[in-house]
Amino acid sequence: MIQELAVTIRERGDVLIIDLQGDLTAVTGEFVEEAYQKATEKGARKILFVFDKNNYINSAGIAVLVSITAESRDQEQEIRVAGLSDHFCKIFDMVGLTKYITIFSSEEAALEEF
Repeated sequence: MIQELAVTIRERGDVLIIDLQGDLTAVTGEFVEEAYQKATEKGARKILFVFDKNNYINSAGIAVLVSITAESRDQEQEIRVAGLSDHFCKIFDMVGLTKYITIFSSEEAALEEF
């Protein structure tokens, strides 16, 4: 069962955090892109995507993240990801996202390393 995606934005120090809860698909990907654009407009250089362990991400959702990752390189932003399930950590590695973003087990671990 596909569930909607809740996207919230918050700041911790100089890190802009985008929380994602629900399913990342072609339909909900636009909300993630909008959140990323807001972060960029705010001048964020450090962006952390925090996933809920129960997130589902399909191929279109991964494509959204690939696009954001590519744009973040042009914007000289550092992207980190936290909270992914082991399954999606493997998927991110298989599609090559881990060459450009770092995955952490928790939000706190990611924030410590920024």
